[in-house]
Amino acid sequence: MSKLVIVESPSKAKSIQKYLGKDYNVVSSKGHIRDLPAAKLSVDVKNDFAPKYAVIKGKEKLVKELKELAETAEAVILAADPDREGEAISWHLATLLDLDMNDNNRVKFNEINKNSVVKGIEHPEKIDLDLVNAQQARRILDRLVGYTLSPFISQKIRRGLSAGRVQSVAVRLVVDRENEIRAFNPEEYWTLDAKMLAPSSKKAFKAQIAGDETGKVKITNKEQSDMYLARLDGAEYTATSVKKGVRRRQPAPPFTTSTMQQEASRKLNFQARKTMKVAQELYEGVEVKGFGSVGLITYMRTDSLRISEEARAAANAFITSTYGEKYLPEKPRYFKTRANAQDGHEAIRPTNIAITPVIAKKSLTNDQYKLYNLIWCRYVASLMAPCVQDTVKIEIKAEKEGAAGFLMFSASGYSIKFDGFTALYEDAVDDGDESAIPEVKTGDVLKLKELKGNQHFTQPPAHFTEASLIKTLEETGVGRPST
Repeated sequence: MSKLVIVESPSKAKSIQKYLGKDYNVVSSKGHIRDLPAAKLSVDVKNDFAPKYAVIKGKEKLVKELKELAETAEAVILAADPDREGEAISWHLATLLDLDMNDNNRVKFNEINKNSVVKGIEHPEKIDLDLVNAQQARRILDRLVGYTLSPFISQKIRRGLSAGRVQSVAVRLVVDRENEIRAFNPEEYWTLDAKMLAPSSKKAFKAQIAGDETGKVKITNKEQSDMYLARLDGAEYTATSVKKGVRRRQPAPPFTTSTMQQEASRKLNFQARKTMKVAQELYEGVEVKGFGSVGLITYMRTDSLRISEEARAAANAFITSTYGEKYLPEKPRYFKTRANAQDGHEAIRPTNIAITPVIAKKSLTNDQYKLYNLIWCRYVASLMAPCVQDTVKIEIKAEKEGAAGFLMFSASGYSIKFDGFTALYEDAVDDGDESAIPEVKTGDVLKLKELKGNQHFTQPPAHFTEASLIKTLEETGVGRPST
């Protein structure tokens, strides 16, 4: 007799079977096995909102097979995904297979590799009924909102429209943003943009008007712009202040579900649904040449920024051997998880730092490679030294001999002193109009190469992209990252 291990997906079953060997029979439930029937509300509103579950249509044969396997097994181990949905699937299976809820028959794997799988099997737990009830509450709320409002909306607005616990709030956010955009009145403003040459350089740098003798300048029309341009005709430009500094840019933390979806949308043009599908494949296991069937990333539904010390040490060793010790920060970097996050899992990271994207590429589909490369690089960069930049800010006085008053221009820029984490990963950071600036000393007279007045208009808020909508939903606490 062997021990029966029930997981959610067939590909995950294949990976785990390899690690556990012939004493175990690993099979798949192929996702949820019981649910609220779709034909009616299936919630007893008058009896404490009791749910009325039934085996999902088409899964009757699978349930029968699982019951037969459970009857002849030495023990039944429930190994669905380590989250609320997985806990609920385990509870439904325990109910259908008539397992004792007080038995330690629930195991969890945060990553699919031999060490984690064996460790999980060695430390079984009871089914967490609090997690089960959390999932049931969410499912019942989905049903109450959807089944109550959808028929009304379909009847009153347009046939086929539906409502949902998260969907309807998301629609409201989109509508509110659209109303903001339509109500927006653009305002005209002008800038005076100069290109200047330092005495020691042939390459021009940009400067912009910052004020006059009375303080800040606001130019609202072409007439004002032309007036200032006339004042500047024949003016001499002198650097009155040169402030140098050092700026340290810290790397972004490793991915949570939400930030992974946002970055995959921005950098890979993946929709959130596609990102989660590909991440699930990477988590469940892929045949990698030289490593066999292995789960390449940790569990992909997480709010946490925590990483294990074992994983940190492995990444630090990789960074040291690949880039050198100076690419490690002076002190280990720990990221703080936000207050209301579910911290049951680590951040999303590679399970084996030695399987670099280059090594894995031949074994992955194009989409799998793109996402794995993003996750791997973001994680390793998060543990690397900061990028150190030399910054400079120059104030420039423009005045004409014999004329009253003066105008002030400013220029700012930076140069890379030490690339740090950016040697591996560049997150989406807007450095505005900053550019490289040549050596300028206080008192230097600068040569004006070009001066123009440029018209601008204030812009309304941008329409949501999928990435920015996900970010807003997270910030406002609507739904979960995987919703």
